[in-house]
Amino acid sequence: MDNKQNKRSVFYVSDRTGKTAESLGQSLLSQFDGVEFSDRTFAFVITEMEAHFVAGEIQREYEASGVQPIVFSTLVNDEIQQFISATDACVISLFNSFIDPLEKSLQIKSSHTIGKPHEEFGDEDYKKQMDAIDFTLKNDDGIRTNLFDKADVILVGVSRSAKTPTCLYLAMHFSIKAANYPLTDDDLDNENDKLPEFLLPYLDKIVGLTIRADQLSAIRQQRRPNTAYATLKKCQHEVKRAGIMMEKAGIFILDSTAMSIEEIAVNLVKEKELLKNN
Repeated sequence: MDNKQNKRSVFYVSDRTGKTAESLGQSLLSQFDGVEFSDRTFAFVITEMEAHFVAGEIQREYEASGVQPIVFSTLVNDEIQQFISATDACVISLFNSFIDPLEKSLQIKSSHTIGKPHEEFGDEDYKKQMDAIDFTLKNDDGIRTNLFDKADVILVGVSRSAKTPTCLYLAMHFSIKAANYPLTDDDLDNENDKLPEFLLPYLDKIVGLTIRADQLSAIRQQRRPNTAYATLKKCQHEVKRAGIMMEKAGIFILDSTAMSIEEIAVNLVKEKELLKNN
């Protein structure tokens, strides 16, 4: 088996919690010995915007690794599913795999719909959630720093320290407008040991994410193998410099090394009291 084939990225995509996709997908993958799987779950994918974002993540993984990611999807909406199916991945639509034979056996068509989440907690709350998701997607990776004043929280850290998935989780599960900014080489090598000037007015909103250098290197190697970006030496330098800057700024810092996205999100929500006025 080719070395690249020994490692595969797996995505679980769902319009609900993702537990069904994870359970079925993991059961199937357990039949394949000798392959190391690294997985990510995208839950509550219910809009075209969210599906477009997830599809982009899947496609970037394919382009970085050169091998097909494996996607287990329980998306019900065909139009939403098409975004995922259009990627260069091995996409397994678990919903259609079961529904098609059942329709044939029962000789009736399924309703092919999902429960509308906004009906569970009201249209106003649903709109708030959608606004938060829209804001978060538009303010990923420091794209629009001029809008940081409208953010509920701003995550800062080196590249691949879990900023983007945490922001998306905050938006989808807590309706929090979360922006993030990746500290670049220019930021990290300034002599003043300060965060970028444009961030300083928002220190009360900022949470720093750090990560152990060896794990950061391993993550980057999956994305860009055998590059200076992924070397342990560079990761050690970036993590050290970022830590100095964050501590000097006096911001709350979370270590994402041994924490799930859910744990990171819950911890920073509590620390920053982000649900106090929600």
